[in-house]
Amino acid sequence: MAILNLISLLSAALTLIYGFLVISFIRGWHKLIYFQSQNNEPKTRVSIIVAARDEEDKIAKTIEDLLAQGYPKDLTEIVIIDDHSTDRTAEIVLSYASRNVQLIKLNEDRALNSYKKKAIQTAISTCKGDLIITTDADCRMGPKWLETVVGLYEEKGYKMISSPVAYFEEKSFFERLQSLEFLYLIGLGASTIGNKQPSTCNGANLAYEKETFYEVGGFKGIDDLASGDDELLLHKIASKYPDRIGFLKNREAIVYTHAKENLNAFIQQRRRWASKSTRYKNKGIIVLGVLIWLFNVSMLANFVIGLFITGFLPVVFWQLIVKMFLETLFLWDVTGFARRRKLLILIPVLNVLHILYMVYIGIAGNSGKYNWKGRMVR
Repeated sequence: MAILNLISLLSAALTLIYGFLVISFIRGWHKLIYFQSQNNEPKTRVSIIVAARDEEDKIAKTIEDLLAQGYPKDLTEIVIIDDHSTDRTAEIVLSYASRNVQLIKLNEDRALNSYKKKAIQTAISTCKGDLIITTDADCRMGPKWLETVVGLYEEKGYKMISSPVAYFEEKSFFERLQSLEFLYLIGLGASTIGNKQPSTCNGANLAYEKETFYEVGGFKGIDDLASGDDELLLHKIASKYPDRIGFLKNREAIVYTHAKENLNAFIQQRRRWASKSTRYKNKGIIVLGVLIWLFNVSMLANFVIGLFITGFLPVVFWQLIVKMFLETLFLWDVTGFARRRKLLILIPVLNVLHILYMVYIGIAGNSGKYNWKGRMVR
C-alpha cells in the first residue's frame, strides 16, 4: 500500500510539473510579437540551400516556389545538393540551370552517418550569401516567404532564425492527427525561444549567418549523428549567443510539407528526431524532455495498475483532463496562428495515442538504428 501511495504522490507531482511546463509554453508563445516587416529595401545576400535525395516527384514544385520569391534576384542564390539520388532528382534540378539554380552533387565514396550535414556543409563552403536559409526538397512556400525571413533578420540582427513549418494537404485521419501533433512541436520550439531558452527548431525553415556557422565550428562535434543539422546547431549558436535567437511569427513565413503516409514512416521519422537528444549539451533541455516522458509513463503505469486496482483509474482520468485542458489552451493559439483550429477536435484522440507514442519513442529514439532515405543510420 505504501508503494501505491508513493506512485500516486509521484503522479500528482509529475502532473503538476507538466502543468507548469505547458503554462510556460503558453507564456513563451505570447511573448513572441507578430512580425510585420517595415524594410522595403533589403540588402542581405541570401543563399537558399536544399539537400535532396530521391525527390523527383516533389522537387520541381519546391524550385518553382523558390524562383517565385519576391526578394531581389541579384541578392538570391539557390543551391540544390543532390545526395546520391537514384532517381531523376539531379536531372530535374539541372533543367533549371538557365534560371540560376545551382546543382552540387555529393560525391562521398565512403560511408557516412550524416549525409545531410555533409551536403549542407559542402554547399555552405561554396555559396556566396551572408545569410544561409535551409529548407527541404519536398516543401512549399508562398512568394513573400524569403523577404519576410530577411526582414526579421535585418531588423533584429539575429544570429539564427527559426521559422514555422506546418503540414498540409492531408489525405487521411492519421495525417490530420500528425498535423495537430506537429503544430504542438513547432509551437513548443517557438515558445522556448520566446522564453529565451531555445530548445528545438526545424531545418525545413531555418536561417543563420554564414559567419556564425563557421564561428561555432559548423557541424563539428555533431557530424557523427545522422540527425541534428537543425536542433544541435541551434544549441551551439544559442550557447554563444543566447539572446540572438529569434522565431519568426508571421504566416507569410510558414513553409508547408507533408505528413507521413503510414505508421512505419512516422515512427522512423520520430526516432530520427528523438535520437538527437543524446547529444544535447544543455542539461535543462534534457531535464525538460525526461520530465515530459516520465509524466506520460506515469499515466500509462496508472492505467495498467488501474486494471487491477480500480482506485488508480481516477488518477489517470484527472491526469488526462489536466493534459487535455492545458494543451488545448496552448494549441488554441498555435492552431489559430496556422489557421488550423478545426484540428482541435482531434485532441481527445491525440492525447490518448500521444501517451503510447511518447513512451515508445523515448526509448526507441535513443537506441538502435533507423531507416532514413533508404539508409540505416543512427
